[in-house]
Amino acid sequence: MSNLFWLTEVQMARLRPFLPESHGRPRDDDLRVLSGIIFINRNGLRWCDAPREYGPAKTLYNRWKRWSDNGIFARIMVGLAAEGTDPKKIMIDATYLTAHRTSRSLRTKKGGLLARSAEQRAA
Repeated sequence: MSNLFWLTEVQMARLRPFLPESHGRPRDDDLRVLSGIIFINRNGLRWCDAPREYGPAKTLYNRWKRWSDNGIFARIMVGLAAEGTDPKKIMIDATYLTAHRTSRSLRTKKGGLLARSAEQRAA
């Protein structure tokens, strides 16, 4: 698969100060695992659909889950955003909102929001 995402050594050098120390057994290759996590999140894939080049999907998920719970990724984002940038231009947004297909019809049903507001105005 030629369209895989790989962090460069320069990018990894910027990320290393934010990564936690390994306790006990050495961790799997951080470059491979972080590249796999970014690839999965960037493409909206399921963990089990991770290409084999990134290693076992369970390793990717476990690292993502553990580091998310411990605030490692938040620390990386804050640290990278603070490095010599103009704070007025920083924007990190992962918002994704959708309305259910039936949400529009809720306002027009009997007893819905529009009907209640009309009754309140009449009173």
